[in-house]
Parts: sequence; C-alpha cells; structure tokens
Amino acid sequence: MMSGGGAPVIVLNQNTKREHGRKVQLGNVTAAKTIADIIRTCLGPRSMLKMLMDPMGGIVMTNDGNAILREIMVEHPAAKSMIEIARTQDEEVGDGTTSVIILAGEMMSVAEQFLEQQMHPTVIIGAYREALEDLITLLKDKVSMSVDVNNRQEMLKIIKSSVGTKFIKKWSDMACQIALDATTTVSVESNGRREIDIKRYAKVEKIPGGAVEDSVVLRGVMLNKDVVHPKMKRRIENPKIVLLDCSLEYKKGESQTNIEISHEEDFMKILQQEEEYIQTVVAEVLALKPDLVITEKGVSDLAQHFFVKAGVSVIRRVRKSDNNRIARATGATIVSRTDELKEDDIGHGCGLFYIEKFGDEYFTFITECKEPKACTILLRGASKDILNEVERNLQDAMNVARNVMVDARLVPGGGAVEMALARALNQKAKSLTGVQQWPYRAVAKALEVIPRTLVQNCGASTIRTITALRAKHAVEGNSSFGVDGETGSIVDMKDFGIWEPYSVKAQTYKTAIETAILLLRIDDIVSGVKKQSELNGPSGGGGAPPPEQPAGAGPPEQ
Repeated sequence: MMSGGGAPVIVLNQNTKREHGRKVQLGNVTAAKTIADIIRTCLGPRSMLKMLMDPMGGIVMTNDGNAILREIMVEHPAAKSMIEIARTQDEEVGDGTTSVIILAGEMMSVAEQFLEQQMHPTVIIGAYREALEDLITLLKDKVSMSVDVNNRQEMLKIIKSSVGTKFIKKWSDMACQIALDATTTVSVESNGRREIDIKRYAKVEKIPGGAVEDSVVLRGVMLNKDVVHPKMKRRIENPKIVLLDCSLEYKKGESQTNIEISHEEDFMKILQQEEEYIQTVVAEVLALKPDLVITEKGVSDLAQHFFVKAGVSVIRRVRKSDNNRIARATGATIVSRTDELKEDDIGHGCGLFYIEKFGDEYFTFITECKEPKACTILLRGASKDILNEVERNLQDAMNVARNVMVDARLVPGGGAVEMALARALNQKAKSLTGVQQWPYRAVAKALEVIPRTLVQNCGASTIRTITALRAKHAVEGNSSFGVDGETGSIVDMKDFGIWEPYSVKAQTYKTAIETAILLLRIDDIVSGVKKQSELNGPSGGGGAPPPEQPAGAGPPEQ
C-alpha cells in the first residue's frame, strides 16, 4: 500500500499470507469437494473400508465417516470445518456422518458455477436458506411417517437398514437385537420425558477371542476386575451389594505431619489406633450384612482380612463411571462415608455375581438384574481391529434406535427421500422469480448426489439408473422409490424395508446446507506463516543494542 508521499505503509505483518475475493471462494469449494471425494466410496451397503495409519503406527480400518476424518490431517481451513461437521453430526444424532460430508461437498460444488458467473454469494446463500426451510417442511409433512416404537419387528427393520451399510452386516440380525436390547434397557421415562443415555449407561466391553456371534447384551454390568483376596467367594446368587466411594485404608493426614515418639509403647498405640480405625470402618460396612462390597478407592490388607473372615467379597478401585452403572443396574446407592450407610443403600437388584477368566484376565459379572437401567455389551471377535469396527457399527445402530425412540418418525432410505425432495423443490422453483431460482434449483440437483453415489458404489450405470429414478418420481405417489445399494436396481423402499430416522435426515440437511452457507460467506483468508517468537530470533540479550539517538532529539515521529 502506498501513502501520499510514496513510501509504502505496511498494515499486515509481512509474514502473514492473505488471500481474498473469488480465489478464496473457489478454493473453499475445491477443499470441500476434496474431503467429500475421500468419503464418497464409504456410502451404502457396497461401501469400501479406508485403512489409516496414525502417527504412532496404529492402524484404523473403517468406513465410518467421522472415524476416517478424525484420523486425517488437513491444512486448508475450509477442509477443517468440513471435518468438524462430521463430528457434530456424530455427537448430535450418531449416524449419517458420511452422507452429511458428501452432501455438504455437493452443495459447495453446485455453487461453483454461480461464483464463476460473478453471482454474489449473498444471493446464493439466500436461495440456500429458503431451500433448507422448504426442505424441512416437506420432509416433515409430505415424506415422513410415524412408527410404533413398541413394535419390536418394526424397530429391528429400521436398525437393520443402518447396519446394512456396515462391516457388521454379516451378523446384522444379532447386531440389531443387541442394539435394540441395549437401547431399551437404558431408556428411562421421567416427568413425561424419555431419556436414553447410551454413552454413559450402555458400555461396550471388547474381549478378543471367540466369534462375533458370541457377543451378548448382559442384563447388568461387567468389569475387568477380580476380588481382592483369593479366599473370597467368586460366585454369589442374589447378592446384597454395597457401593462405596471411600477408601477402606487408614487415612493419612491431608497435610504432611510428623509424629515424634519418645516411648516405645507410644509406637504400639499408634499402630493400634490404625487397626482400630480400620476395624471400625469395616464393622460399619459389615453391620448391614452385605455379600459384596465394591469401592472406588483402595482396601488395606487388614480390611481384606476382616472381610474374608466375614465371608464378604470385595472389589476395589472401580472406575466412577462403572460404579454409576452398577448403581443403576442394582438399585444400590453410592455412599461416601461408611458411618452414613443405611439399609436403603443396599442394592438387591442383582441376580448373580460371578467371576470368569478370559485369556489371562479375570472379569467380574454382575448380571441377571431385575430391572437394570444400565447394561454392558460384551463383544467377541477374532482381532482388535475387527472388534473396534464392530463397536463403531454398534454405536451407530444404537443411536438409530435411540433417535427413533425419541422422535418416532421415519423416511424411506436408499436415496428415495432425496429424489422426492429434489422433485418437490424443482416444482417449487417454478414459482420463484429472479436470479434466486437458479441456486434454489441447484440445491435440488445437489440432493441427487446420495442416490447417485449409491449407484456408483455398487458399479451400476449412474446415468441410466438416475434417469429411470427421476421418471419413477415424476409419477404421483411413487415418492418411496429408491436405489437398492446392493445391486443398483430401483425398488420401492416401503416393500424393500429400508427406513431411516427422520431426525437423522433432518439434521443431515441442516448441517450440510448451513456449512455450505458458512463457507460461501468467507471471502478472505489471512494465515500467519510462522509464530512471532520464532521470527524475533533467539532471546537472551545477544542482539545488537539499539542505535543511540543524537543529543536533543525528540521522540521518533509516529
């Protein structure tokens, strides 16, 4: 920048890089398309797996959009925000991560031609916003249908359509049963609201070995723990369980204290005090006649001795999250002080406690609970990689079950809903005037990317199939026709039985279009090249002193 006198005025730091205008917008489009292209082959039942190596040399094999994008490192800021939306989608509804990336990439891709025609981004954004509002309205009123969440067969069908696109589809019947059982178990109704906390109360435990078919949902909790003393019972039916959040050891003072002993008998007194304290604590627990004591903290050798004498089994150093799950499953209350233990705090809900050995490790099972509101999913499989992928797939299936239970509306899958919405938007675009109708139509065109990708991934002819599908949807009442992802043929999804939760679809469209809007509004990227500290050179007073000012000189001119 030149000032009036001709000398350059530097505003931005010379080490920052600035891009602006069309170049940035087109760069963002390219970045979004690149990320979408990485994920594209991971959609549908014929999806491919991606193999990723992390910096530590670990290997991840998956076709879960979020899991893939979490592992890859990107440079472009627009690509980073694309990765962020997969995470948002995963946290919000737990499924549809692949679709949301592909759709967002396509929304950016169709905007490219308008940017090249010098159309202002605000016009495109206005049309996108309008299209999104119409999309959600159409989805809710025209396309979706309600479902009875208490009908087990219906629910299994819905979950099956989610599992069908995953690695686990070979065991889809078993996976659907597991996902539905787990979600139903942790569902709690309070104050007229249904709360389903899968993350906290449906724990997945993976034990390598055995076959995937051996996986089960336990009506209770499983821990990777053994009893603290070999003489303790390892199997108890209908145990009375006490849960503690305090240690059964002698308490050392919070602050560092020293005791000076002048007589030998004083030393014995101190030891005796320790013993008496532990005896008191154990007696307070034993007063309730429990069969099993579980604590989050430690248990001293002396306390173990007293418990063995009383015939009580003890498990120590249990995670807080596991303890909460046991409390939910057995009806026990976690107590922080032994002197506050009451009869009501005991858990009577467990039917069987036993310890089993898998490989070299012991696992504690607290199962056959009467009304468990927490459960453990025990996964078996040939290797760690298989188990990790099965776990990811199960999480998606459980999220689908949860979404349907919370919002019992469904839309047809297999790209049928996208084609139906695309046709409805094209019809509506005819009533729009002015330049806005072109980006509005582009949203309809972008929606077709989902059925198109499904056809591509199973190797059928894209143009032929999509044209035939458009023709089907042009006839009134054919809105449930979509693509069979296995063969690429056109089928009626109502008969074929592929359904998706309304909440997942609605969230996918919202996230994809909002992200496209966000990225289209960016017209300037300023990036710092290096950290300021590195540019200033090494500190430590080794640099040259500042030039001295001549006598009488005032402060330098600003």
